[in-house]
Amino acid sequence: MYNMEKQHKLGKLHALERICMLLDENSFREIGSSITNLEDAFNIKKGQFPYDGVITGYGTINGQKVVIYSEDFTVIGGTLGKQHGFKIANAIKMAIECRCPVIGINDSGGARIQEGVNALAGYGEIFYYNTLASGYIPQISIIAGNCAGGAVYSPGITDFIFMIDDISQMFVTGPAVIKTVTNEDITAKALGGAQVHSSTSGVCHFHMPNEKECFDKVRALIDIIPPCYEDGMIHKTKPGMTPYNENVRFNEDLAHVIPEQSNQSYDIHDVINGIVDEGSFLEVQEEFAQNAVIGFGRIKDVAIGIIADQPKFMAGVLDCDSSDKIARFIRFCDAFNLPLITLTDVPGFLPGKDQEYKGIIRHGAKILYAYSEATTIKINVILRKAYGGAYIAMSSKHLRSDFVYAWPSAEIAVMGAEGAADILYGKKMKAMTPEEKAIFRQERIDEYNEKFMNPDIAAMHGYVDEVIKPEATRERIYGDIMMLSDKRTTDSVKKKHGNIPL
Repeated sequence: MYNMEKQHKLGKLHALERICMLLDENSFREIGSSITNLEDAFNIKKGQFPYDGVITGYGTINGQKVVIYSEDFTVIGGTLGKQHGFKIANAIKMAIECRCPVIGINDSGGARIQEGVNALAGYGEIFYYNTLASGYIPQISIIAGNCAGGAVYSPGITDFIFMIDDISQMFVTGPAVIKTVTNEDITAKALGGAQVHSSTSGVCHFHMPNEKECFDKVRALIDIIPPCYEDGMIHKTKPGMTPYNENVRFNEDLAHVIPEQSNQSYDIHDVINGIVDEGSFLEVQEEFAQNAVIGFGRIKDVAIGIIADQPKFMAGVLDCDSSDKIARFIRFCDAFNLPLITLTDVPGFLPGKDQEYKGIIRHGAKILYAYSEATTIKINVILRKAYGGAYIAMSSKHLRSDFVYAWPSAEIAVMGAEGAADILYGKKMKAMTPEEKAIFRQERIDEYNEKFMNPDIAAMHGYVDEVIKPEATRERIYGDIMMLSDKRTTDSVKKKHGNIPL
């Protein structure tokens, strides 16, 4: 029944092998194995294709129930006909009803041309249920072969896309069509391979070297995220609850992460790993917009979402791509009530013609909107720089963060001291000699640093709740999560929904 060898010759696992490798041993139960194609057209016969080219069912991952479907490229190229599409749609519907994640393994030649509009109807049903499931249950897409044309939009709606070196391809129009329309020569890999979508387009969330490592990463993700939005807020990844005042663990290393000079870089991962449980951080979109870091972690086994500026890349500045990356992650965490921990060290939004033309206003506004709209637990720790509009955007008190903390190294201001001195005293300095200007400018910089480049002013106004020692950060965050575990929001305006600047 299954043509395993045909897939192996292509360097790929068969659809059933993929399911068995991903799920707990002997946990898979197939649904709809007797469903076949219904159409008689263009040399295909009714009932010709077993299970209509897609295997659907359910099983468990580390004991967590999941619904799964896997397209079989050995059955008419994994093309999607009406029955194929309806099987996938019904699988998503089942996951919604069972309140569990749904995982799709895509390996398809696209719409089955012989079935015409019925094939398109199959896609339409999938898109509808993808949208219905969005924000209710996690949806994971694994691109384990071809995914082209209309097929790309189902993964595009889902929460996380995994791609694999050398076998994953994903594009709306393939190289042949591009050659016909634009006369441009490009390979499928260069157009829509795993590297392209993980580092350039940002479509891919996890870029893996082979299928086994991909499935291991999927299992790790399932292990840390809630199975349904109703199970969030305090989603324990292990049984039991640790009181916030027990097992205190101060990390002295955090006191030495921030360099003495404010223009020196450091790796934000050193801060993240000093706060979360050892080895628990699971980074998302690691290769895309690296000036921002997002991912999941645990604090005393409580699952959290983490958003952090990365001074190691572009000084941690916000641009169009990092804004999109952050905003989408905020919305996922909020949908599933995962506490959001923000680590702020941001000098501002990236200036320049290219960013303005690309729409930094629109993209940056997505962060403001997403944080403002989010009602999950929101905790912000300002590590160092928090300048201008970017200070507001990164989960500030003004966007209703529950708690905002600052390390003693925090600099909260409209801009850096040097820029402020130049703007405030620029005209006056024009009349000075170079020697006078240098002395006067440095005096004004020192004055600005003393008055504004510290967290005390913000704390005095209540925009920072407490100035805390770096080594106490983990315990403070955990205590806050416990305190806010029954959080209910009071600010609301009755409306259908807002209009996020997409």
